[in-house]
Amino acid sequence: MTSDSTMLDRIRKLLVQAEDDSVTDAEAEAFTAKAAELMARYGIDRAMLAAAQPETDQPASKIITIGNPWAAVHAHLLTGIASAMRCQCILPGAATGARVHIFGYASDIERAEMLYTSLLIQMSHGLARAAAPQWTRSVRAWRRSWLLGFATAVIARIRAAERKATEEADTRRASESGSAALVLASRDQVVAAQAKAAYPVTRKTRTTYSGTGYRDGYDQGNRADIGGARLDRRSRRSLR
Repeated sequence: MTSDSTMLDRIRKLLVQAEDDSVTDAEAEAFTAKAAELMARYGIDRAMLAAAQPETDQPASKIITIGNPWAAVHAHLLTGIASAMRCQCILPGAATGARVHIFGYASDIERAEMLYTSLLIQMSHGLARAAAPQWTRSVRAWRRSWLLGFATAVIARIRAAERKATEEADTRRASESGSAALVLASRDQVVAAQAKAAYPVTRKTRTTYSGTGYRDGYDQGNRADIGGARLDRRSRRSLR
């Protein structure tokens, strides 16, 4: 069985390759897809282990401060990723930029932060290559909407990868006692109670945009599909 440190090192190496600005979109997609697949499996394995040995993965929290520019968009990306990985996020406010308080099990917070850091770099590279139409009234608004489109598409793919990992885990464990879905549901309740205790009163926020780059960003996020990419020969050799 692969150790935690070995698995995380493998995931980090894949994400570093995906972040390299010299790789093609298809190669970045392949590296990120494999990293997301391994990361989702890792999350399930840690959850199932903690169900039997609670000391191996305890509830935790972490505050991440996000600077400008694009602080609100980056916070949207982080909260989406963390939520997909069964964490809960509160935005307590900040004088400048944004702050995100993440509640979850330690392994899930670690996974979310790792993928967020990588996707920030990939998103930045994608935006640098994207050109706003000459007819757009506000280049800044176009770029912000592009970033939101990218983030929305990527978050959807992460959710799909997490669902698939849960379904596959339950299929493998069909003849055993204990359901991955039930274990994860129990962890969700613990995380919800943890966030509620820290912030008894909260309100939902909604991120909006006014630019016309959302579709372009969303399409780019879809091309960076992390749910089930087909790997070319070069990528397959690199992923082994």
